Amino acid sequence: MRRDDRDDPFDDIFREIERMMEEMTGGNVNIDADAGFGDDAHFSIYETDEQLRVVGDLPGIEKDGIDIKCDGRHLTVRAASDHREYEERLTLPVRVNEHSASASFNNGVLEVTLARADDSSKIDLN
Repeated sequence: MRRDDRDDPFDDIFREIERMMEEMTGGNVNIDADAGFGDDAHFSIYETDEQLRVVGDLPGIEKDGIDIKCDGRHLTVRAASDHREYEERLTLPVRVNEHSASASFNNGVLEVTLARADDSSKIDLN
């Protein structure tokens, strides 16, 4: 797909569109196994009074290729397919009880639910 090479203020935009079209139609597409998913992976965190829900898009990943860990302040998601590897370390907005976590993965969407940790315990002074 080539257009006229005119002196045009939109040249850069058209060049980028042409580059993306070539990639989509089988042009020069290079997949780097260490490149991660870039903008394909996206995580959102939703809060309620009782829990946090982390939802992430992991396109092209199978359930067996996902590893999830939580230390109470951070959630780490590692995902791998035959062509890509991805790792995301999310800082959670509140401390959570990592032992309460549950996760589901359906149609490329990962959902992790974590209960908020109890507030600090009061210490009685004797």
